[in-house]
Amino acid sequence: MNLKVGLTYNLKRQARAEDGVPADFYAEFDDEETIDAIANALTKGGCTVTKIEADEKAYGLLRRLNPHIVFNVAEGLRGESRESYVPMILEMLGIPYTGSSPLSLAISLNKGVTHRLLSVMGVPCPAFQIFTKADVKIDPHLSFPFVVKPLAEGSSKGVQNNSLVNDERSLRRQVAWVIKTYEQAAIVEEFLPGREFTVGLLGNDEPTALPIVEILFNQLPDGSNPLYSYEAKWVWDVPERPVDMFRCPAVISKPLERELKRVAVNAYKTLSCRDVCRIDIRLDEENKPRILDVNPLPGLIPNPDAHSCLPEAARAAGYTYDQLICTILWQALKRHNLQHQFDNFSLLKRP
Repeated sequence: MNLKVGLTYNLKRQARAEDGVPADFYAEFDDEETIDAIANALTKGGCTVTKIEADEKAYGLLRRLNPHIVFNVAEGLRGESRESYVPMILEMLGIPYTGSSPLSLAISLNKGVTHRLLSVMGVPCPAFQIFTKADVKIDPHLSFPFVVKPLAEGSSKGVQNNSLVNDERSLRRQVAWVIKTYEQAAIVEEFLPGREFTVGLLGNDEPTALPIVEILFNQLPDGSNPLYSYEAKWVWDVPERPVDMFRCPAVISKPLERELKRVAVNAYKTLSCRDVCRIDIRLDEENKPRILDVNPLPGLIPNPDAHSCLPEAARAAGYTYDQLICTILWQALKRHNLQHQFDNFSLLKRP
């Protein structure tokens, strides 16, 4: 039987002044190059692929197409649980899909809920406080410097070079900017002074950790703060002028490698992530790992010069880009107990 796959996504576009949205509003969305690369990989793997942009028309299109499975990379158009909308629709229609559940996606997008849940389960995170207003009293248990972020954004949206603050005046100015610009609360985290890493994971019951990526902040322009900010991700490091700020595999001791992977797998399991995820981790002043972000919809940009961390880690593990995409789908097929129905899907998958 031929495997009929729907590919759901949100297409990146330029924010316009008349849209009334922040300049980085579409940063999480994918460009056509990425969508085409995913579709081509699945086609090479033996699938018939239909691309469906995840807008207001998606429900009707999915209902009519009724694919065997959906490869979902849609970030969602709006709302605090936007990453959950396509999986919710698919569950309502009874269509299997790749990736995490609506609940896991909603939790992971909210950094405060993620930190609280992980901390309760013994997975270390930075100390933090949620600010719904700029004049909220600062928790006396917290100490400067802080990093100020929107509560529920990804792709470094709202995390700028000046998001690292060292005094109360700067803190309140940055919090006020986040609340006004993104129309949501700000999360204020204690700055962790150690090295930063990201760990890619594939699988389900016993997920496999890919080679660890380290982010090298000393490669950023002079005067920049040691943050993986919007500028670092989308302005300074671009394919036309790549910045050599990633090392994969990271040059670290075996004990630290084991600890980073252990913490990442624990976070993955705690939040019931599925099939694929990327987890960002930073070391504190005692060189102990703490979870910064859990990304169940990690970027899958095919161009190596774009420094998309999950594909970079997969390449270091010996995967081609096509193999990575087909492996994600294969993990979902196995989870839904569908792998034996589609014998033709065998060209590129890896265990």
